[in-house]
Amino acid sequence: MIKILHELKKIFYFTTNFVLSTKEDIDFAVGGQAVIEGVMMRSPNSVVIAVRKKDKSIKISAKKHKSIIHRYKFLNIPIVRGIVGLIEMMGIGMTAINFSANEAIEEEDEIKAKEEKFKENPDSENEKKSTMIKILEGGMFAISIIIALSVSVFMFKFIPLWVTTILDGKFTYIHENYIIFNLIDGGMKISIFLAYIYILSLIPSFRRIFEYHGAEHKSIFTYEKHLELNTENAKPQSRFHPRCGTSFILIVFVLSVLVYTFVPKQEIFWQNLVLRVAALPLIAGLAYEFLKFSAKHRESSWVQPFVAPGLALQRITTKDPTDSQLEVGLKSLKEALEIENAA
Repeated sequence: MIKILHELKKIFYFTTNFVLSTKEDIDFAVGGQAVIEGVMMRSPNSVVIAVRKKDKSIKISAKKHKSIIHRYKFLNIPIVRGIVGLIEMMGIGMTAINFSANEAIEEEDEIKAKEEKFKENPDSENEKKSTMIKILEGGMFAISIIIALSVSVFMFKFIPLWVTTILDGKFTYIHENYIIFNLIDGGMKISIFLAYIYILSLIPSFRRIFEYHGAEHKSIFTYEKHLELNTENAKPQSRFHPRCGTSFILIVFVLSVLVYTFVPKQEIFWQNLVLRVAALPLIAGLAYEFLKFSAKHRESSWVQPFVAPGLALQRITTKDPTDSQLEVGLKSLKEALEIENAA
């Protein structure tokens, strides 16, 4: 049962977490995501994961990392940068989830037992086992991504299109109005997504992740307002952030209605499905540009109605964190800033 919950958590983060790194009226932007019993923060030159261990200590994984878009300037163009960023964040996010799952669940005596067993083996044997572990972890990582992609496509592409196709065959009005067809398809995606995250919010372990999600947002807001990074300053901050991946997914669903209107309708269901899946990178790229623009102009009165649905959705995907959870989010952010200062 625990393994099943872990896979669901990985799938949840693949479908909901895509945080942008955009230049704003601050030194540089930071983004992140909640993980199991922790928070991952990403700055322009680092990825830091902070996880609360069972003994109440905070385990940190800090690595230097520069975005592919910043390393290869020719990729930093509209639409393309969104597609590349989504793929990159998927890999980073899945790695963070795997790390947090191992650290948060592994008992202290299990860790000591592994260390003792490792010391007992000769160096050559240790190297062989270390290589095998890396290969095994790489295989499991690839399988996790395949599972996440497959379940996401099934839930948010196959089921809505399948039901809409059935309705299309029964009602002439839908069959003759492609816009109505796409509106029904898009409405079903949003409905499934809302039901999906609402059900997750009822599961205690997922609620804790939503609390860490709130801690991530409050920590970032504290930084963006140039306040000292402590729990006293972070507590009153909003848990609703305009650059959240939850908003991104919602924008993708809405934009898909528009984009699919220009994709020729196929009479065969599977051809229709393949074409729509193939159009996903374009939709993701457009959604990235919209979210980036709306975050930059979020104070404008004419932009606020467009970002309001995404912020409202965060009432489900974020919860008010405890001081202990805020401490983890702030710790992750501080570590990321230290790497930036040293860069």
